[in-house]
Amino acid sequence: MLQGTGSDVGKTVLVAGLCRLAANRGLRVRPFKPQNMSNNAAVADDGGEIGRAQWLQALACRVPSSVHMNPVLLKPQSEMGSQIILQGQVWGQAAGRDYQVVKTRLLDAVMESWQSVSSGADLVIVEGAGSPAEINLRTNDIANMGFATRADVPVILVGDIDRGGVIASLVGTHAILPEEDRRMIRGYLINKFRGDVSLFDEGLAAIGHHTGWPCFGVVPWLREAQRLPAEDSVVLDRMVRGEAGALKIAVPILNRIANFDDFDPLAAEANVELVMVPPGEPLPPDAGLVIIPGSKSTISDLATFRRQGWDIDLAAHVRRGGHVLGLCGGYQMLGRSVRDPQRIEGDRDAIEGLSLLDIETVMEPAKTVRQIDAVSCVYEVGMSGYEIHIGQTSGPDCSRPFARVDGHDDGAVSPDGRIAGTYLHGIFAGDAFRSRYLQGLGLSGDTQNYRQQVDDALDAIAGQLAGLIGEDFPVLGGSG
Repeated sequence: MLQGTGSDVGKTVLVAGLCRLAANRGLRVRPFKPQNMSNNAAVADDGGEIGRAQWLQALACRVPSSVHMNPVLLKPQSEMGSQIILQGQVWGQAAGRDYQVVKTRLLDAVMESWQSVSSGADLVIVEGAGSPAEINLRTNDIANMGFATRADVPVILVGDIDRGGVIASLVGTHAILPEEDRRMIRGYLINKFRGDVSLFDEGLAAIGHHTGWPCFGVVPWLREAQRLPAEDSVVLDRMVRGEAGALKIAVPILNRIANFDDFDPLAAEANVELVMVPPGEPLPPDAGLVIIPGSKSTISDLATFRRQGWDIDLAAHVRRGGHVLGLCGGYQMLGRSVRDPQRIEGDRDAIEGLSLLDIETVMEPAKTVRQIDAVSCVYEVGMSGYEIHIGQTSGPDCSRPFARVDGHDDGAVSPDGRIAGTYLHGIFAGDAFRSRYLQGLGLSGDTQNYRQQVDDALDAIAGQLAGLIGEDFPVLGGSG
């Protein structure tokens, strides 16, 4: 099990790289994350929602993804509470304080999923969440040491040297953990190192002196990780997404942005500049396309969209002849109104939409979660992706659907074709559709093979880790 001294230390990428390394060495390897908190979800191959990171790690293992690889997924809906997805299905909701009690009711399901994933595997690599040093959350923990001690899984602690303070974070974690938890840690990894590793020899000696833990390796800055989908939205405001190109695509960063890896294939295109627009900054006036992303809280994020003045920017963009695409929650925002009579999302029962599409959305408790194969109604090309949403959308513009899915229409397109919306996620990962869509915006030339880029990046990361770990990987067993 890889646990971190904090969030965003690189656990997800390391687990994916180690999974691919083990798979390349002929092992039956599986990923597991007992508890994840993310609005970047995927639809597993056996149905139901999991964290996008575990979907990627299953890809690294070259095995179908399963809801058991991430039995508990928390999807933040507000500053105070989250929706709880248990083994792929909506289980309930809980505020942060209430969840500390609820966790005791989830542990049995976590262990059931652990047994399911472990069955028939040579190796399972587990990813922790946050940090085990958050001892205020240790009671009833299922994400880090609570799981590790229950399942008897040895732990490697990961420290991020790029953010600074790595010695203090590792030594401090050792100092603050109770003995029961400390004994689970077999050693540590230093991640995201730049430069001459020998310059950190004294640092390694200091960590060893204060903790007694061996160092399993100093991992360099893995540039290939930039070609993998990011999991945590905390990285969005500092991500460089493509270079200046013939087409600028602007994506406003909503408070509850969901499934933002929808845009990774666009950023990988040589002639596309993808601009993630943070709160406080205007939508760039020279953008050819504005994409309103998915949202876990459509009504709340639409209110925020207006407070940022992005509705004014978007109206000006449309007057200049620009194109607009709404994905899932972004699609709902483009209509005349979004109504939530049962207040499923929060304390508002309705909000006026952006009125760029002649549609209306009504939120309903039933949640659509499925993988899809579709055909673009605009470009008559095949598409694949997935749906994760609540709400039913209808109106005159739905008579011009965006796609045909299993014999049913999806989405809507304005009469002039410049405004469109769809409930489908992941559609830009398909090279054929992405190529035709970009051609419709005036781009020409070859389209990148995005899925091959991701696969090549996993192999490259596995190769770099192989040089650090050696041929005897894996080397750790249980604590017995």
